[in-house]
Amino acid sequence: MRRVVIPELLDSDQGSPEEVASSLADLQWLNRYFGGHAATTSLLSRVAHRIGLKEIAFLDVAGATGDVAFAASERLKRRGISMHISVVDRSASHLPRSAQRNGSAAFVGDALQLPFADASFDVVGSSLFLHHLEPEQIVSFLNEALRVTRHAVIINDLRRDPIHLLTAYAGGLIYRSRITRHDSVASVKRAYTPEELRHILNQTDVGEVEITNHFFYRMGIVIWRKSGEQR
Repeated sequence: MRRVVIPELLDSDQGSPEEVASSLADLQWLNRYFGGHAATTSLLSRVAHRIGLKEIAFLDVAGATGDVAFAASERLKRRGISMHISVVDRSASHLPRSAQRNGSAAFVGDALQLPFADASFDVVGSSLFLHHLEPEQIVSFLNEALRVTRHAVIINDLRRDPIHLLTAYAGGLIYRSRITRHDSVASVKRAYTPEELRHILNQTDVGEVEITNHFFYRMGIVIWRKSGEQR
């Protein structure tokens, strides 16, 4: 199954405010029950355990409502790890309604030119964002993410697979928004395989890379700063 790039409607808010809100609600539901929360929690736990962090300053890039980061924070709290979350998204309408939720901060910004100083966060991550980018954009984004992190970058995204595509079509029967019915199929078609992403990662300024598979065709990646560069 080859990768096919199909524009996603939510990227440009092609719908009424109500349709956009319904699509964001669909995404929250999918993340909760189909591996999004669990995958990001697992990746953050991996970094915290290896570095010995009990507090994590986390930047959620293209995080929209920030639901994945907030859910991971609640789960990690039960393991004695606290998170301080910042969410950056290019669309202000997607950001958390209250920037003070759980002590969080919200910013409007470009993932390819992050508006933060070097080493501003312990961990930088994204969920369901990487497949929106073309290979050269992935290189730019990850180099930016590595610039503003002190330890690692985590990626939670889809794995392209024919069976996954069939489930995306079937999901159209239960999604609230027509935007989701279109974008869920488009997302799977334009998602990457682990092998494709490993090839792309070799073109970035990365150190060690760990790629893992998670529930329901999720892919997790931990990208560590090069040895001697952790701050």
